[in-house]
Amino acid sequence: MTIKQNGAEIYYQLFGAGDPLLLLHGFMGAGQDWAPLTADWAAHFQLIVPDLRGHGRSSNPSPGFRHDEAAGDVLALLDELGVSACKAVGVSGGGNVLLHVATRQPDRVKAMVLVSATTYFPTQAREIMRAYSIDMLPEPEREALRRRHPGGPAQIDALFAQARAFADSYDDLNFDRGNLARITARTLIVQGDRDPFYPLQISVDMAAAIPHSSLWVVRGGGHGPIGGERWPKFVATALAFLRA
Repeated sequence: MTIKQNGAEIYYQLFGAGDPLLLLHGFMGAGQDWAPLTADWAAHFQLIVPDLRGHGRSSNPSPGFRHDEAAGDVLALLDELGVSACKAVGVSGGGNVLLHVATRQPDRVKAMVLVSATTYFPTQAREIMRAYSIDMLPEPEREALRRRHPGGPAQIDALFAQARAFADSYDDLNFDRGNLARITARTLIVQGDRDPFYPLQISVDMAAAIPHSSLWVVRGGGHGPIGGERWPKFVATALAFLRA
Protein backbone atom coordinates (compact mmCIF):
# COMPACT_ATOMS: atom_id res chain seq x y z
CA MET A 1 0.00 0.00 0.00
CA THR A 2 1.16 3.56 -0.63
CA ILE A 3 0.21 7.12 0.23
CA LYS A 4 1.26 10.27 -1.60
CA GLN A 5 2.87 12.87 0.64
CA ASN A 6 4.71 16.03 -0.33
CA GLY A 7 5.55 14.70 -3.79
CA ALA A 8 6.69 11.28 -2.55
CA GLU A 9 4.99 7.90 -2.65
CA ILE A 10 5.41 6.23 0.73
CA TYR A 11 5.06 2.46 0.79
CA TYR A 12 3.89 0.75 3.97
CA GLN A 13 2.62 -2.56 5.30
CA LEU A 14 0.26 -3.42 8.15
CA PHE A 15 0.39 -6.54 10.30
CA GLY A 16 -1.76 -7.74 13.18
CA ALA A 17 -4.37 -5.85 15.17
CA GLY A 18 -4.62 -3.91 18.41
CA ASP A 19 -2.61 -1.02 19.79
CA PRO A 20 -0.75 0.61 16.85
CA LEU A 21 3.04 0.25 16.85
CA LEU A 22 5.14 2.16 14.30
CA LEU A 23 8.44 0.57 13.21
CA LEU A 24 11.01 2.85 11.54
CA HIS A 25 14.10 1.33 9.94
CA GLY A 26 17.54 2.90 9.75
CA PHE A 27 19.03 4.94 6.93
CA MET A 28 19.74 2.67 3.93
CA GLY A 29 17.42 0.08 5.44
CA ALA A 30 13.82 -0.76 4.57
CA GLY A 31 10.67 -1.92 6.28
CA GLN A 32 11.56 -5.53 5.48
CA ASP A 33 14.33 -5.28 8.08
CA TRP A 34 11.63 -5.81 10.73
CA ALA A 35 10.57 -9.19 9.28
CA PRO A 36 12.28 -11.25 12.03
CA LEU A 37 9.89 -9.91 14.68
CA THR A 38 6.76 -9.24 12.63
CA ALA A 39 4.97 -12.51 13.33
CA ASP A 40 5.61 -12.39 17.09
CA TRP A 41 4.83 -8.71 17.64
CA ALA A 42 1.74 -8.79 15.41
CA ALA A 43 0.15 -10.91 18.14
CA HIS A 44 0.34 -7.89 20.46
CA PHE A 45 0.06 -4.82 18.19
CA GLN A 46 -1.07 -3.55 14.85
CA LEU A 47 2.31 -3.03 13.21
CA ILE A 48 2.71 -0.03 10.89
CA VAL A 49 5.85 -0.61 8.82
CA PRO A 50 6.75 2.05 6.22
CA ASP A 51 9.73 2.43 3.93
CA LEU A 52 11.14 5.89 4.62
CA ARG A 53 11.23 8.19 1.58
CA GLY A 54 13.78 7.08 -0.98
CA HIS A 55 14.19 3.70 0.71
CA GLY A 56 12.80 0.32 -0.31
CA ARG A 57 9.66 0.87 -2.38
CA SER A 58 9.16 4.53 -1.39
CA SER A 59 10.14 7.38 -3.70
CA ASN A 60 11.88 10.64 -2.89
CA PRO A 61 11.50 13.53 -5.35
CA SER A 62 14.04 15.60 -3.41
CA PRO A 63 17.78 15.34 -4.14
CA GLY A 64 18.53 15.00 -0.42
CA PHE A 65 17.08 13.29 2.62
CA ARG A 66 15.83 15.27 5.61
CA HIS A 67 14.69 13.58 8.79
CA ASP A 68 12.17 16.34 9.48
CA GLU A 69 10.64 15.80 6.02
CA ALA A 70 10.45 12.05 6.64
CA ALA A 71 8.71 12.81 9.94
CA GLY A 72 6.07 14.69 7.96
CA ASP A 73 5.57 11.57 5.86
CA VAL A 74 5.10 9.48 9.00
CA LEU A 75 2.56 11.88 10.47
CA ALA A 76 0.66 11.92 7.17
CA LEU A 77 0.61 8.12 7.21
CA LEU A 78 -0.78 8.07 10.75
CA ASP A 79 -3.45 10.56 9.66
CA GLU A 80 -4.30 8.38 6.65
CA LEU A 81 -4.74 5.37 8.93
CA GLY A 82 -6.76 7.31 11.50
CA VAL A 83 -4.16 6.71 14.21
CA SER A 84 -4.34 9.50 16.79
CA ALA A 85 -1.54 8.07 18.94
CA CYS A 86 0.83 5.11 18.74
CA LYS A 87 3.88 3.47 20.21
CA ALA A 88 7.04 3.33 18.12
CA VAL A 89 10.52 1.94 17.60
CA GLY A 90 13.15 3.73 15.53
CA VAL A 91 16.68 2.58 14.67
CA SER A 92 19.43 5.06 13.75
CA GLY A 93 17.93 7.28 11.02
CA GLY A 94 14.48 5.98 11.92
CA GLY A 95 15.14 7.02 15.51
CA ASN A 96 16.09 10.50 14.31
CA VAL A 97 12.82 10.68 12.39
CA LEU A 98 10.98 9.54 15.49
CA LEU A 99 12.56 12.34 17.53
CA HIS A 100 11.08 14.83 15.06
CA VAL A 101 7.65 13.19 15.32
CA ALA A 102 7.71 13.12 19.13
CA THR A 103 8.81 16.76 19.46
CA ARG A 104 6.56 18.11 16.71
CA GLN A 105 3.37 16.40 17.92
CA PRO A 106 4.08 14.97 21.39
CA ASP A 107 0.58 13.56 21.84
CA ARG A 108 1.03 11.25 18.84
CA VAL A 109 3.63 9.04 20.56
CA LYS A 110 2.76 7.23 23.80
CA ALA A 111 5.97 5.20 24.19
CA MET A 112 9.04 4.78 22.04
CA VAL A 113 12.33 2.92 21.78
CA LEU A 114 15.21 4.85 20.20
CA VAL A 115 18.18 2.78 19.03
CA SER A 116 21.38 4.63 18.07
CA ALA A 117 19.52 7.90 17.50
CA THR A 118 21.17 11.29 17.87
CA THR A 119 20.22 14.87 18.60
CA TYR A 120 22.90 16.24 16.24
CA PHE A 121 25.70 15.01 13.99
CA PRO A 122 29.00 15.22 15.90
CA THR A 123 32.36 15.73 14.20
CA GLN A 124 33.27 12.05 14.25
CA ALA A 125 30.05 11.16 12.42
CA ARG A 126 30.57 13.89 9.83
CA GLU A 127 34.06 12.59 9.05
CA ILE A 128 32.69 9.10 8.33
CA MET A 129 29.75 10.45 6.34
CA ARG A 130 31.92 12.65 4.15
CA ALA A 131 33.81 9.62 2.83
CA TYR A 132 30.94 7.12 2.88
CA SER A 133 30.69 4.85 -0.17
CA ILE A 134 29.56 1.36 -1.06
CA ASP A 135 33.22 0.35 -1.35
CA MET A 136 33.46 0.60 2.46
CA LEU A 137 30.95 -2.24 2.92
CA PRO A 138 31.65 -5.98 2.84
CA GLU A 139 29.91 -7.96 0.11
CA PRO A 140 27.15 -9.37 2.39
CA GLU A 141 26.06 -5.81 3.28
CA ARG A 142 26.13 -4.79 -0.38
CA GLU A 143 23.91 -7.74 -1.22
CA ALA A 144 21.53 -6.71 1.58
CA LEU A 145 21.32 -3.23 0.04
CA ARG A 146 20.43 -4.74 -3.32
CA ARG A 147 17.67 -6.86 -1.76
CA ARG A 148 16.15 -3.88 0.05
CA HIS A 149 16.10 -1.44 -2.84
CA PRO A 150 14.32 -2.50 -6.04
CA GLY A 151 15.44 0.71 -7.75
CA GLY A 152 18.85 -0.88 -8.19
CA PRO A 153 22.19 0.98 -8.43
CA ALA A 154 20.57 4.37 -9.10
CA GLN A 155 18.55 4.20 -5.89
CA ILE A 156 21.50 2.94 -3.85
CA ASP A 157 23.87 5.57 -5.30
CA ALA A 158 21.34 8.28 -4.39
CA LEU A 159 21.24 7.07 -0.78
CA PHE A 160 25.03 7.13 -0.49
CA ALA A 161 25.07 10.67 -1.92
CA GLN A 162 22.46 11.72 0.64
CA ALA A 163 24.49 10.12 3.45
CA ARG A 164 27.58 12.06 2.36
CA ALA A 165 25.51 15.26 2.33
CA PHE A 166 24.72 14.76 6.04
CA ALA A 167 28.32 15.82 6.69
CA ASP A 168 27.34 19.42 5.86
CA SER A 169 23.79 19.37 7.29
CA TYR A 170 23.23 21.41 10.45
CA ASP A 171 19.58 22.49 10.51
CA ASP A 172 17.84 19.10 10.27
CA LEU A 173 19.07 17.51 13.48
CA ASN A 174 19.68 20.15 16.13
CA PHE A 175 17.56 19.14 19.14
CA ASP A 176 18.32 21.00 22.36
CA ARG A 177 17.07 20.38 25.90
CA GLY A 178 14.04 22.56 25.28
CA ASN A 179 13.02 20.50 22.25
CA LEU A 180 13.51 17.20 24.07
CA ALA A 181 11.60 18.37 27.13
CA ARG A 182 8.49 18.54 24.93
CA ILE A 183 8.47 14.76 24.56
CA THR A 184 5.75 13.13 26.65
CA ALA A 185 6.30 9.52 25.53
CA ARG A 186 7.84 6.96 27.83
CA THR A 187 11.23 6.54 26.18
CA LEU A 188 13.84 3.79 26.18
CA ILE A 189 17.16 4.90 24.67
CA VAL A 190 19.46 2.10 23.47
CA GLN A 191 23.09 2.97 22.73
CA GLY A 192 26.28 1.02 22.15
CA ASP A 193 29.29 2.30 24.05
CA ARG A 194 31.52 1.69 21.00
CA ASP A 195 29.37 3.51 18.45
CA PRO A 196 31.77 5.01 15.88
CA PHE A 197 29.20 7.65 14.87
CA TYR A 198 27.76 8.94 18.13
CA PRO A 199 29.58 9.14 21.48
CA LEU A 200 27.71 7.74 24.46
CA GLN A 201 27.45 11.21 26.02
CA ILE A 202 24.85 12.19 23.42
CA SER A 203 22.51 9.48 24.70
CA VAL A 204 23.30 10.32 28.33
CA ASP A 205 22.34 13.93 27.68
CA MET A 206 19.25 12.84 25.75
CA ALA A 207 18.08 10.68 28.63
CA ALA A 208 18.62 13.57 31.05
CA ALA A 209 16.53 15.92 28.89
CA ILE A 210 13.60 13.65 27.95
CA PRO A 211 11.08 13.22 30.78
CA HIS A 212 10.08 9.62 31.59
CA SER A 213 13.17 8.18 29.85
CA SER A 214 15.70 5.49 30.62
CA LEU A 215 19.01 4.53 29.03
CA TRP A 216 20.22 1.04 28.14
CA VAL A 217 23.95 1.05 27.38
CA VAL A 218 25.03 -1.99 25.37
CA ARG A 219 28.57 -2.79 26.45
CA GLY A 220 30.86 -3.41 23.51
CA GLY A 221 28.04 -2.45 21.13
CA GLY A 222 28.60 -0.40 18.01
CA HIS A 223 26.09 1.48 15.90
CA GLY A 224 22.72 -0.28 15.94
CA PRO A 225 23.89 -2.71 18.67
CA ILE A 226 20.87 -5.01 18.54
CA GLY A 227 21.76 -7.56 15.88
CA GLY A 228 23.26 -11.02 16.02
CA GLU A 229 23.43 -12.59 19.46
CA ARG A 230 21.96 -9.44 21.03
CA TRP A 231 18.76 -9.61 18.97
CA PRO A 232 16.71 -11.92 21.27
CA LYS A 233 17.42 -9.77 24.33
CA PHE A 234 16.53 -6.59 22.45
CA VAL A 235 13.26 -8.06 21.17
CA ALA A 236 12.25 -9.27 24.64
CA THR A 237 13.27 -6.04 26.39
CA ALA A 238 11.64 -3.72 23.84
CA LEU A 239 8.43 -5.76 23.81
CA ALA A 240 8.18 -5.70 27.60
CA PHE A 241 8.77 -1.95 27.62
CA LEU A 242 6.18 -1.26 24.92
CA ARG A 243 3.53 -3.48 26.52
CA ALA A 244 3.97 -1.98 30.00
